[in-house]
Amino acid sequence: MRRRARGFTLIELLVAISILAIVAVLGWRGLDGIIRSRGALTAQMEQTRGLQLAFAQLQSDCANLVPQTLIGTRAILRAEDGRITLVRVSLGENEPTRLQVVSYRVRDGVLTRRESAGTRDLVQLDTLWQAATGDADPADGVALQSGVQRMTMRFWTTQGWVQAAGVMPAPPVPAVGAPSGMEVSMNLDGVEVPMIKSFLLGAL
Repeated sequence: MRRRARGFTLIELLVAISILAIVAVLGWRGLDGIIRSRGALTAQMEQTRGLQLAFAQLQSDCANLVPQTLIGTRAILRAEDGRITLVRVSLGENEPTRLQVVSYRVRDGVLTRRESAGTRDLVQLDTLWQAATGDADPADGVALQSGVQRMTMRFWTTQGWVQAAGVMPAPPVPAVGAPSGMEVSMNLDGVEVPMIKSFLLGAL
């Protein structure tokens, strides 16, 4: 007698299809999770890289702070929550030394940097300083970092860290003396731990 070949039953086919569907869904969820994690990690790395560049620029500006002897009793540096304003020495190639007013500010979640035109006139320097601190600076700002919630500063003095609040080098507490270092802390969107950078204020 001939033996009849036995095929799959409808129930067996349905069970196999169901198993394949479950495996496909689990695989898609795992792949989607990997893609999301990679996207979040890439965005965080770009944010960190951008903030490192901003810190490097700020450190360079503070390293070139104008010596107090060149501008008398005028302010060199002013730091308050969300804003830093300073006077730096600009050294152009084959040009005389000039002074610039540079300001960093956090507004609407964006950290921007503005620098004034160079000058050798102290009266004009006063005008540039007032424009920078009074939000009347005509210079175009350069966006350095987005997603910044808050920026705070502290100064290092002979008695340790002092919260920055006003014009330096006149310290908040007269007994602590002029600061020799500054710490900048920035809180970013989606990051619980603030990014902190400390560096020397050589000109002070």
